Amino acid sequence: MELKLTAENRTKNEKLSKDDLAGILYGRGLESRSLKVKLNQFAKLFGEAGESNLITLQLEDKEFPVLVKTVQRDVLKNTLIHVDFYQVNMKEKVKAEIPLEFIGESKAVKELGGVFISSLDEVAAECLPGDLVDHIDVDISNLNEFGDMIRISDLKLPKGITLEHDDSDVVCVVEEPKKVEDEPVVAAPVEGAPAEESKEATPETK
Repeated sequence: MELKLTAENRTKNEKLSKDDLAGILYGRGLESRSLKVKLNQFAKLFGEAGESNLITLQLEDKEFPVLVKTVQRDVLKNTLIHVDFYQVNMKEKVKAEIPLEFIGESKAVKELGGVFISSLDEVAAECLPGDLVDHIDVDISNLNEFGDMIRISDLKLPKGITLEHDDSDVVCVVEEPKKVEDEPVVAAPVEGAPAEESKEATPETK
């Protein structure tokens, strides 16, 4: 699915409407350009593309293949206030964080009551821009016993993608639920009750 977004040039001191989002376009060999995009359009597209999907940015009569590099939000309102677009060279590899999507059903979780723990929610990947994907599936249907795990080496990667992780790195594991150990019950002191007498004799005062 091709993702497209239309942008307009923005002057340095231009005041934006509430419907616009400020941004910048930059890249190797490209002079940085200030621009603006429609806030609602970008928010919807960013929800689909994230930071690991290629976007075709239409600016005037030119198209730029870009990645969303940085998104800034208002600290108090959590609203979008700025976005950085990075133009990529389609013939040069890029690095991106690709989310993991866990699919399937684990027998160890469903039938044995195991606890599913994911060690990674995304992976550091390298590939050509045209090979980028919005997520990588992780099938957990083979996790049948406590202690079963999936490592980086077990992942089925899309064509052209390599990961910057050790093959032995754990992606997820099913652990046995912890049992609540019986602890001795300590009786609470009763208010007003006399203190226990000391077992040692107190010397008499003459």
